[in-house]
Amino acid sequence: MQSHIIRIGNSRGVRIPAHILRQCQIKDQISIEVVDDKIVISAAEKPRKGWEEQFRLMHKNGDDKMLIDDTIKAGEEDDWTW
Repeated sequence: MQSHIIRIGNSRGVRIPAHILRQCQIKDQISIEVVDDKIVISAAEKPRKGWEEQFRLMHKNGDDKMLIDDTIKAGEEDDWTW
């Protein structure tokens, strides 16, 4: 399929048909990069994709414990300037 590059202000753009966007599951955001002198456009990944499952695994393995006790004990608050 061929298309034309269109002017958008000082930039240029390409119109992508809706059926192609649906086929690639692209909604609002994209990732764009150059690979071997080609422009590659793909659906943007969610920034925290997979975090929930990773946190579950950390908890299951006991890896979600505090490394340093950061609580302030009674009487220690006098050492701090608030």
